[in-house]
Amino acid sequence: MKLVIGLMSGTSLDGIDVALIKTDGETVAELLGFQSYEYDEEFRHSVQKCFGQKEAFGDLEEQITHRHIQAVERFLQSEGFSRNEIDLIGFHGQTVFHEPHNGLTIQLGDGAMMARAVGIDVVNDLRTADVLAGGEGAPLVPVFHEAITKHISRPLAILNLGGVGNVTWIGPDHELLAFDTGPANALIDDWVKKHTGQAFDKNGAIAASGEIHDDAVNTFMTHPYFSKSAPKSLDRDEFKRMAFDLVDDLSVEDGAATLTAFSVASVMKAQDLFPYLAENWIICGGGRLNKSMMSALNAYLYGQVMTAEHVGWNGDAIEAQAFAYLATRSVAGLPITFPGTTGVKEPLSGGVFHSHTQK
Repeated sequence: MKLVIGLMSGTSLDGIDVALIKTDGETVAELLGFQSYEYDEEFRHSVQKCFGQKEAFGDLEEQITHRHIQAVERFLQSEGFSRNEIDLIGFHGQTVFHEPHNGLTIQLGDGAMMARAVGIDVVNDLRTADVLAGGEGAPLVPVFHEAITKHISRPLAILNLGGVGNVTWIGPDHELLAFDTGPANALIDDWVKKHTGQAFDKNGAIAASGEIHDDAVNTFMTHPYFSKSAPKSLDRDEFKRMAFDLVDDLSVEDGAATLTAFSVASVMKAQDLFPYLAENWIICGGGRLNKSMMSALNAYLYGQVMTAEHVGWNGDAIEAQAFAYLATRSVAGLPITFPGTTGVKEPLSGGVFHSHTQK
């Protein structure tokens, strides 16, 4: 068993999540420490300006890597580990562009720079091999979901509500199906930031005081993405223009309520792609703290709906933990993506290894 750190910075740009697990790449023996380090507002804005770009990032990759290095060093100090005790780091990097149908996905982060700086071997660039082989490059977490849910009744769905929503369906015979459901928090965050200056709708309170405009929801659900078969994946801003056009004339509260309804409707539509309806839903990511969103999911989803904490997980840590697991599988040559999770033709490993001794 190895002690492995996982790093995750999602499209919601909350900051850097750092998690430690003990694993051999197949079994997860322990889920250990977790910390999250926020981006400052100025840096968050700098990253957001690069969303949708294919090049001309300036020194942003170096800045992102430097902040991740700092996060690792702070984490080791706070958790009481030395770098010599850690076997590996799984470094996701910061996604700024994702267009798999054109064979391109970009996660900014210099794995070699990190390995040299922290003195620990690093695996990064975990999506590219899948995209180049014809896969969606996302979601990558399903194989980790399967590893940590062996004790939970199937069919089971694990729903991550980050900037974009993604779901993993696990069947009774360990079958995996995964795909992005649609928007989760990104549209709501952008709307609230634009109109109030707040980073997000805390607890879903703004949406709770507004009214949902059903005509806008119905129009939104005509987007061609929702008629595509799975697996499928999204760029963060895929729906932004259409969604904001639909709510542009609404009050802040009604806009937040309607955008939240877009996210919920997307998840409801996702159920149609499952081979069997899920008996249990486990909700991870920041969206599980949005009471308006969770109330609607509880009301409309088939099966029991629970948060990650209900099954003993830290709902903020799952993706960082997953990238530690994926890095371990990468080093072992084990597959990290599958036909049912990304649409790749056969199970495929991925990632780029960087030794801390390389110069």
